[in-house]
Amino acid sequence: MAVVVSGAYPEKDAAQVRLQPDNLQLVAMGKKIYDANCASCHGRDFKGEANWRERRDDGLLPAPPHDETGHTWHHPDDLLFALTKYGPAKMIGDGYQSAMPGFEKVLTDEEIIASLSYIKSRWPKEIRMRHDQMNKSAAQ
Repeated sequence: MAVVVSGAYPEKDAAQVRLQPDNLQLVAMGKKIYDANCASCHGRDFKGEANWRERRDDGLLPAPPHDETGHTWHHPDDLLFALTKYGPAKMIGDGYQSAMPGFEKVLTDEEIIASLSYIKSRWPKEIRMRHDQMNKSAAQ
């Protein structure tokens, strides 16, 4: 299974990550990984937690949806990969707090790409096409 990852996050180097939502083997693997590591917060139906745009009493944001109603598809592949691998707190820095952990010690790069490919495979065609265009723009 070919998975493309290069570069070094969280440094400023750009990683070359390509999600593969049409790779059925990778997507099947991604579903298992998502179900085991992501669905408890983001939901098996990708709907996220209630009121995901409003901070909870502890100051943290609830898990956002990963379907077309959320903002996941607003980010290019390499940023989605980095946010998953290192977690938002490490990526944003400056004392930012997030309930989402980084998965760099839990999942391999291939497993992260598989789970993100699974998520993307569930988006409507129009959203996938918009996301592909965003990736092209981000690469330039």
